[in-house]
This record gives sequence, structure tokens and C-alpha cells, in this order.
Amino acid sequence: MKESDAKTVYGDIIGLPHRQSATRKHMSLYDRAAQFASYKALSGYEDMVIEEARLTSSEIELSEIDMEMLNQKVWLLCELLAAGQHPRIALTYFKPDAFKAGGEYVTISGFLKKIDDVDKKIILYGSDNIEDKTIPPIEIAIGKVIAMDIDPAEDR
Repeated sequence: MKESDAKTVYGDIIGLPHRQSATRKHMSLYDRAAQFASYKALSGYEDMVIEEARLTSSEIELSEIDMEMLNQKVWLLCELLAAGQHPRIALTYFKPDAFKAGGEYVTISGFLKKIDDVDKKIILYGSDNIEDKTIPPIEIAIGKVIAMDIDPAEDR
């Protein structure tokens, strides 16, 4: 609508004063703005938007050389366990996200408890005190591990 059209259509009321109620006082700008303030019509929507915006990584596929190096380290760990040693190791592995595709890479260190050949898992003690049975062990799938460091100097 052009300005000239607006003057034609509303010309009879443009010059009139603003109507004030004789019984009610004028509403403050703060109270008037509060009427139009946003409200949470959709509970959980903000959480959903934040979750969707959260970034995840995709899983890296190791080369055959890297897989062979990890296999050699697993065999070394088996030999150390057979000798009665429980070396401290650091593992970097892919932890899948519980809510969306992808996940993150996590590095964890601890003392090796055992290697489960059947389920293909590396099991660490839950605590640095290997005698402490109150903390459950940590199980990590060997197929998710991308890096492993063995500290042969420190074992229990």
C-alpha cells in the first residue's frame, strides 16, 4: 500500500488523538513488552537444538600397517600378562555417541587386568590400586583402539 493510498483510506482517523481510558491507567512500556515476550511453548526444544548442534567425529579406519602394529602390542601385552605383570597402558579409542551418529576419541590410561580373546576386549583395572575390587574394571573393544602406549617401567 502506498502512502497516498493510506491517507485516502485512513484519512478520517489519522488526525484523531490517541484514546485514553478514563477508568484504567496507561500501561508502562515494560508491562506492555512483557505481554509480547517469548514463552516456552515447546518444552525441550532448546535442548534438542543444542543436541543437534553438538559435533561428533566419525570413526577412523586404520591402515593395515597401523593394525599390524596394534596387534603386535596386544601380543606383547599377552606376554607381559603371562609373566605376571600388569603394565600401565594408555589407549586412545573411539567411543560411539549414545544419541547420534558418530562419537569421540577418548584416551584412557590404567593398569592392564587382562585381555579377553573371546570378546576381543582389553580390560583395565578400575583404579590405580589393583587390589581395590569396589571399582568395576574398564572394558574397551580392541577393534575401537587406534593408539596404544605401553609403559613397561611401571607395572603392578
